[in-house]
Amino acid sequence: MEELRTSSSSLGHRTAVARELLLATLEDLSQEQLKRFRHKLRDAPEGSPSIPWGRLERADALDLVERLMEFYGPEPALEVARKTLKRSDVRDVAARLKEQRLQRLGPGPSGELSASEYKKKYREHVLLLHAKVKERNARSVKITKRFTKLLIAPEGSDAEDDALGPAEEPSPRRARRSDTDTFNRLYGPDPEGQRSLTVVLQGPAGIGKTMAAKKILYDWAAGKLYQGQVDFAFFLPCHELLERTCARSLADLVLDQCPDRRAPVRQMLARPERLLFILDGADELPAQVSSKAAPCTDPFQATGGAQILSALLSKSLLPTARLLVTTRAAAAERLQGHLRSPQCSEVRGFSDKDKKKYFYKFFRNERRAERAYRFVKENETLFALCFVPFVCSIVCTVLRQQLERGQDLSRTSRTTTSVYLLFIVTLLRSEPPASGAWVQGELRKLCRLAREGVLGRRAQFAEKDLERLELRGSGVQTLFLNKKQMPGVLEAEAVHQFFDHSFQEFFAALSYLLEEGRPEAPGGGVGALLRADAELRGHLTLTRRFLFGLLNAERMHDIERHFACVVSERVKQDALRWLLGQGRSAAAPEGTEQPEGLERAEEPEGEDEEFSYPLELLYCLYETQEGEFVRQALRGLPELALERVRFSRMDLAVLSYCVRCCPAGQALRLLSCRPSVVREKRKRSLVQRLQGSLGGGNSRATQRQPSASPLRPLCEAMTDQQCGLSSLTLSHCKLPDSVCRDLADALRVAPALTELSLQHNSLSDMGLRLLCEGLASPRCRVQTLRVQQPSLQESLQYLVGLLLQNQVLTTLDLSGCQLPGPTVTYLCITLQHPGCSLQALSLASVELSEHSLQELRAVKTAKPGLAITHPGLEDSPEASQGVSSIQPGLRHLLGKEGGPGRPYRSPCLGPPPGGGDLGPFRVTWMGRQRDFCFLHLEKQQQPQGQPGDPRLPLWWSEQETGCG
Repeated sequence: MEELRTSSSSLGHRTAVARELLLATLEDLSQEQLKRFRHKLRDAPEGSPSIPWGRLERADALDLVERLMEFYGPEPALEVARKTLKRSDVRDVAARLKEQRLQRLGPGPSGELSASEYKKKYREHVLLLHAKVKERNARSVKITKRFTKLLIAPEGSDAEDDALGPAEEPSPRRARRSDTDTFNRLYGPDPEGQRSLTVVLQGPAGIGKTMAAKKILYDWAAGKLYQGQVDFAFFLPCHELLERTCARSLADLVLDQCPDRRAPVRQMLARPERLLFILDGADELPAQVSSKAAPCTDPFQATGGAQILSALLSKSLLPTARLLVTTRAAAAERLQGHLRSPQCSEVRGFSDKDKKKYFYKFFRNERRAERAYRFVKENETLFALCFVPFVCSIVCTVLRQQLERGQDLSRTSRTTTSVYLLFIVTLLRSEPPASGAWVQGELRKLCRLAREGVLGRRAQFAEKDLERLELRGSGVQTLFLNKKQMPGVLEAEAVHQFFDHSFQEFFAALSYLLEEGRPEAPGGGVGALLRADAELRGHLTLTRRFLFGLLNAERMHDIERHFACVVSERVKQDALRWLLGQGRSAAAPEGTEQPEGLERAEEPEGEDEEFSYPLELLYCLYETQEGEFVRQALRGLPELALERVRFSRMDLAVLSYCVRCCPAGQALRLLSCRPSVVREKRKRSLVQRLQGSLGGGNSRATQRQPSASPLRPLCEAMTDQQCGLSSLTLSHCKLPDSVCRDLADALRVAPALTELSLQHNSLSDMGLRLLCEGLASPRCRVQTLRVQQPSLQESLQYLVGLLLQNQVLTTLDLSGCQLPGPTVTYLCITLQHPGCSLQALSLASVELSEHSLQELRAVKTAKPGLAITHPGLEDSPEASQGVSSIQPGLRHLLGKEGGPGRPYRSPCLGPPPGGGDLGPFRVTWMGRQRDFCFLHLEKQQQPQGQPGDPRLPLWWSEQETGCG
């Protein structure tokens, strides 16, 4: 602090001298020279801002001094004035100013460099410092070679802005390559035209956020990014700041980034609008930063790391500075409480083409690269996992070891957990042979260190931590821990950290299997991990996933085999017991039995026990890759409700797997959910452009084929014979025709689905027709159908026609739909057909005319076993004419153009069931073309005394028109 006070006093003296020199110099100028100086001052030196002409036009010498000091700072103002005097052709005055500055101020604290001049020195330092990155084996690689371009997409817009559609549909927001052009766009205007000073890069662990942030810093230093906008950029790893116990100021942190201790920090911080702070790993910041003092607003105020980070994020400290924040996607929502007007982008990782490029780049040997890539491509789940660059590198490392040893590639597993475990085993085998007892002992110590760090939110460990656990100098230390020097109070301190934070979380999870039953284990057992409070729960997300992945029977066997230890089955039972407890708030299905060998799950002790992240729970279950375990767990959660989730490809893979394994009676509700269908912007090749200009794009070979919808994995999971999903609700999910096509295919063969609810999904006429075709399949088991789609009116005829085609359907809910009068007439006629098995019809919130109500009353009289719900039918007198009241509607249909003896066309689902008699007419099926059926009507003799049959076959509708 004494050093800071001395520095502040010295700075005040230098400021006064600079102001005095400027004023004396400008007062020596003639009026003509001063006028020329003002005009030249408008054109600022390269890389510096220009003083607005409105503030210069009428300024005298004193005003000009204040403008120069305000815009450039004391000593930079002297340099700007000297250069402007030279451009104004007053070179003698410029030379005198330079000489007086050297006499009065000397070379200055930064070796004669002002903040503006220090930029070059700082950029050179950053280029040298970040030119290379360390690999896991401590080998340094150039960042330009190590960095792989990823896909970066704007954060998902509101539900109304994006449509869930096939890849060929236009997308309003595309993913872009993480190149210089994309990085330059990060601080561009959002769709509303607003610019944010805070940009958030979010994504899962290992996706490449840190590498992207370092590449941005490197490109800035190389002069490729933010030129004329950012003078200084600083990289602040949040986990290191949060772990420092001593109070430090932001100025201290900036000084740590500089090549020497004489950097003009005060001048650098005097213009925050020209600064960029890169806060890497901000998800480590606690949700609530406790501080009795007011928020930090002074960059020279010494305080804790959490207070500095929180002040930067909330803009209470240097509000005009630019921020680039990286965070894991799971913690992004929790971080929103700290941020002010952020602009979020999602790091999507590798595209399928990127994965192939990475494999060939990693293996270098084309034959091995092709073999490894083909193996991973055929393993759909493993291939999906490789969108994360770090996981992709681990998979490549494992496959290379297997290929070099001639091993079977099929040993490579399907989940992140199994890939990490196999990677660790591969590393341990690369070391000199050692006994299983040694490996078990060393690994247990490393796992304990990781567990202490995860529970204590620490990523760095001092030498004393390693000595306490007897890890210093051990084999596992050199394999899995990196050592780095950190500036200390008196001298540099050595700290150790895992070569990737995700491995610390993996070893922490592994500790629960190796330490089970040991009273000295830190943080309690599995129950303590799973019952962590809300604040710690988000921090433990990946650790929890790894834990469930290790509970797989094959993984547990691998642990016992490779690490010479016995894993207690109790860990798995505790985890399952906790999972069953998550569904206590929901009523369990009747007849659900408690899994054998388990005591009844205890009631949750408080609100924290309730699992509030259903998708995260599914990720845990997915990692187990044990169908029976998943089925037992989901019995405790009979209804899965996911709301406002933008499914990534991996999210859908996880959901689909759990649906495939769900027990009988399971319900799934997706509310305002949709996949993130963001396509990369690609340039068309010259051949493609030529084909388009010459009309080649219209050839049959280039016509687009119906593509799979993003929800196809889920639809395919529903058809699995082990799938017990009985109820599916899709509400406000925007279902395009491609999804309806895949859903219709699933409805044809889904073994257990008996209830389907579709509400406000923006269905098209074609989409509804496709769904009805699926529901009309003889193998469809749907008994209850709920459709609420106000936009569809005439197209509801497809649903009405379905009532005769599906003999299983017993309940139809059309609440909230709009039913025109002719459609109600068609519905009433169909309801009375002997082939209609419907038992309940709900028309709540449907506006009906008195004529339509009268027709429905007639149906209730004719079919007393059919329950029809509508407010207008309650306490109403029964129609006296019975079914004959429907005859006017029938006459309306038969009275259309064409008449008997002419073919009619009608939207249909198939040929008429049984005979084709319709009262006095004989109807003949003539065939089908595209979406229409062609019928032929012949007059036939009606038996005397028998009234005309009002019943209308399935394929008839009030939309019929004559067709020659």
